[in-house]
Amino acid sequence: MIVFCGYANSDVTVRVPSLPTPGGRVQATALERGDGGMAANAAVAAARLGADVRFGGVVGTDALSAAFLEALEADGIDVRPTRTDGRLTTAIVLLTPDGERAIISQDDDLGVADIAEHAALAGTGWLCLDGYRFPNAANVLPASAHVVVDLDGCETRRAALSALAVAEHVVLGAAQARTLLGDDAACAVLAADHGTHLVLTDGGRGATVFAPGEPPQRIPAIEVPVVDSTGAGDCFVGAYVSELAGGRTPIAAARFAAIAAGLSCTHAGARAGLPHRAAVQSFLDTGSAGPGSGLGAKEPTP
Repeated sequence: MIVFCGYANSDVTVRVPSLPTPGGRVQATALERGDGGMAANAAVAAARLGADVRFGGVVGTDALSAAFLEALEADGIDVRPTRTDGRLTTAIVLLTPDGERAIISQDDDLGVADIAEHAALAGTGWLCLDGYRFPNAANVLPASAHVVVDLDGCETRRAALSALAVAEHVVLGAAQARTLLGDDAACAVLAADHGTHLVLTDGGRGATVFAPGEPPQRIPAIEVPVVDSTGAGDCFVGAYVSELAGGRTPIAAARFAAIAAGLSCTHAGARAGLPHRAAVQSFLDTGSAGPGSGLGAKEPTP
């Protein structure tokens, strides 16, 4: 069982010809609403790959919140750990025709007590948290759970180090890692010192796995027609955790996750392109996507 704990969002995607510069202005070509949130997207990715998934976040009692939970349940996710006495937060996603994006997110009402409850639910299973919960979450996580932290969104080195101290696996964007942790040599030292697998993702350049006491392992990305990269990092995390929970090694899990993340970029929206296991396995086996993956079916962009 994997418990994903963190953000549930309603995403408002604003299609723009280019990302605005500071003080600049661009004209939107379309606005769309869809479900999102780091932890929720990762939960869907893991569920579509066959994992036993629970999601613990905070939503409200409004129609959007109800539809959000129903969509998770449609993917086979147990949403009973989710509180419904708060609000479904909103994220604004600015999306360009070439699939690049910028995100403006809203904070949620998930507290330390909620995290402790979800950690207890995970027991000796797997618990996946987003980086916004640190450093406070570090003090309530049990030693019995296998903890994975998606550090995207983490803002300080102190918070990042607190996650490294309690997690078996930490996933972080390469650019943010340079700011918070340092260069590759520094990341290798931190992974060894904390006994943590540190995975740095770098979009179309792939990923790097720093295993404790081992040389860095480069994981290639796959070439796909990118429609929308929103949620690709969440997809990587969900796929990585699902494969770890299924008994794969961290390197094998990262290779699988890199393929899943690449396939997820072939559709618009954070959830539409999240692949099922057959599509990822097809790419692993043959180097090409199976039916339903979205490859070769690039959606038109405005």
